[in-house]
Amino acid sequence: MKISLNWLKQYVNIENIPLDDLLNKLTLSGLEVEDVYDESSKLKNIVVGFVKEKKKHPNADKLSVCIVSTGNEEFQVVCGAPNVEAGQKVIFAKIGAVIPNGNYTISKAKLRGVESFGMLCSESELELSDDHSGLKILDPSLQEGTPVSDALGLNDVLLEIGITPNRPDALSHYGVARDISAIYDLELKFPEIRISESDQVISKLAEIEIEDTVNCPRYSSRVVTGVKIKESPVWLKESLRKIGLRPISNVVDVTNFVMHELGQPLHAFDLDMLAGRKIIVKSTSVESTFKTLDSKDRKLAPGTLMICDSQKPVAIAGVMGGENSEVSQNTTNILIESAYFNPSGIRKTSKYLSLGTDASYRFERGTDPRGTLLAANRAAQLIAQLGDGQIAKGVIDIYPAIIKDKLITLRISRIEKILGYNVPKESIHQILQRLGIKIQNQSSSELQLSVPPFRPDLEREIDIIEEIARIYGYDNIPTVEKIYSTLAKKYDESAFLDNLKNTAVSLGFYEMINNPLQSAPSASLTGNEIALLNPQSQDMAFLRTSLISGALEVVSRNIKHGEKNLMLFEIGNVFNKNNSDSISSFNDFNEKTKFILIITGNEREKEWNFPQTPFDFYSLKGLVNSFNSKFLLDNVLNDSYYFTQNRIFDYSFDKKIGNDVIGIGGKISQQVLKQFDINQDVYCFEYDVSLLQTALPSGKRHYTDLLKFPKVLRDFAFIFDKSVTYSQVIEHINNSSSGLLKSVKIFDLFESDSLGPDKKSMAFALEFYDIDKTLTEEEIDKEFNKLIVSVSDNFNAKLRGN
Repeated sequence: MKISLNWLKQYVNIENIPLDDLLNKLTLSGLEVEDVYDESSKLKNIVVGFVKEKKKHPNADKLSVCIVSTGNEEFQVVCGAPNVEAGQKVIFAKIGAVIPNGNYTISKAKLRGVESFGMLCSESELELSDDHSGLKILDPSLQEGTPVSDALGLNDVLLEIGITPNRPDALSHYGVARDISAIYDLELKFPEIRISESDQVISKLAEIEIEDTVNCPRYSSRVVTGVKIKESPVWLKESLRKIGLRPISNVVDVTNFVMHELGQPLHAFDLDMLAGRKIIVKSTSVESTFKTLDSKDRKLAPGTLMICDSQKPVAIAGVMGGENSEVSQNTTNILIESAYFNPSGIRKTSKYLSLGTDASYRFERGTDPRGTLLAANRAAQLIAQLGDGQIAKGVIDIYPAIIKDKLITLRISRIEKILGYNVPKESIHQILQRLGIKIQNQSSSELQLSVPPFRPDLEREIDIIEEIARIYGYDNIPTVEKIYSTLAKKYDESAFLDNLKNTAVSLGFYEMINNPLQSAPSASLTGNEIALLNPQSQDMAFLRTSLISGALEVVSRNIKHGEKNLMLFEIGNVFNKNNSDSISSFNDFNEKTKFILIITGNEREKEWNFPQTPFDFYSLKGLVNSFNSKFLLDNVLNDSYYFTQNRIFDYSFDKKIGNDVIGIGGKISQQVLKQFDINQDVYCFEYDVSLLQTALPSGKRHYTDLLKFPKVLRDFAFIFDKSVTYSQVIEHINNSSSGLLKSVKIFDLFESDSLGPDKKSMAFALEFYDIDKTLTEEEIDKEFNKLIVSVSDNFNAKLRGN
């Protein structure tokens, strides 16, 4: 938002405050100054000159040779302007001046044989207007030598201030002045409003009715009659031009001026264009269209708040007026609208229409419901003054349910406890009062505060303490010379997640970050979705139930952009309802942190010395195993394989520790890929981060000496019933063996009708050793044969090869 310092000076005296100090304190107080522009900087060495003498150029018919005085010096200047005459006060650019239009520097020159020591300027050359027909002739009373920036009032400093969404009270010059008055403890002056009313009573000229009081809690109005629509005076046009607005006419310019002065958006209706001279504020019930001031037909959704007359809509409330009631050159009677609209309603309308205006920007953040009448009076006063109109007697102010101040109790001791330093009680009182916060009651220990509605961001005691801190000044926080803290070991909660990310990157994966808000099809694909109460759109109406849907959207988008070979990972939270019922407490849903690896395309591109290799199921399994081994989990987790299709995967596998599933993944089914418009195979694996972290081996890593004695490898194969799983067999072997057996792994799985009905063969490799001695054949045979008997008896299995 652009702020003019000269404009600010009307409300708070900042003449004696150094500019750098003002900028620094505004930024520290939360009104960040993003840019500063000094108007006078582009007019250096350009002054008021007096043309003492004019002579015809000896060598050019269209040039003149002038003697220009700056009060204490005289300069010879060659000028080509047709309107230059002796005795005029003009704009004189000295040698070294930079002309704004063209950005060129004035230097000593010789024109047709005559030396020139400067330049006389037009308005166009100084970018004051587009007029380049001749010199700009100045007021004769101006003193020669006066800087043009002072003579023309172009000595303003313009600030670009970044206003955060929670500070709608600062979206005006008066709002910024309020903060400055609090920071420097200066008097805040409200614009002087003097209303001179005519004998005409407003109730006989206009009528207001509010049907939707929820979205329009207050509507204030003034009527000005006999107005002449004309060009605004210079001071008004310049005020608007400096903050980036284009002057239009006196009435429209006044509404824009008051909005940027007080923060209250206004709208001026041609009263005679309103059917029945009546305003009705109501919401639409069906879809409709409306032509706005920019001559565009806007499609309106049901529930759009509209300003209507007795027959038709005349404005989209809080957003933009209509072409059918706009002020024109024929307008003589003005109805001023100054209303407070529900911020959420205006935000929804503005977003639906993709139409943002200065008015909607303020309304959707929240204006001051108590300031509507003040703004209407201010606008009526200026319109009457600048348009030779008369203000009708009385006002129309409909305010059925008054929005009350918020009452907050502030404990004095709490301030020091939160901030860590003492703020004098007198400073606390001064800050609160300067900010417009009233002290209703007080005691030695607490203050009862009344917070006005123009500060919607102040809701709790902690908000008031923050206000005191920012106005008192963060630079006033005392320096702490010593800080004492215990040297206890601290736990870094993000360390494990960082380790996961670094490990994934080391394996060749790239990180992606997705929106946790998804559409209904994406969220319902992988879980029991949770709907948002007030979604921004249907594409962001549900919380994600898994990372898989978001990852597939990324894969689809990349493939469409030509990136078909992908290795991606993501860490994020997912949300699921515990049952199908509605959520009434935190116990009705769960939130978990998940980690996903996803691959698609080619693992290796075709080269001269090896063929193209696509990613497959074994690629995924190898990457998952490599990932697990980085965390020493390769010998901790058990695998289970599933060859039947489920909701997500054609076939899959999981990693378990005990009965807990650490992660699950596999080949994404073609039906799911089709939903995301993906036409190549995709494989993914999703971990539960909390379970993964729990599975990590306890204690520190330590070095283990190499074996001094040899290992002995044996293997056997059995025919089992198909219902027996390899994990059951391995668990039984481990439980039945002595300490000599160190490892057992499945290395072959075979199914055939030749084995018998519902039979399968599984082969296992066994590894025996003792860290203290070399095992004998007798010891190995005894242990090995005992296991053969145990497996045969326990699973009714038949040893193959016998």
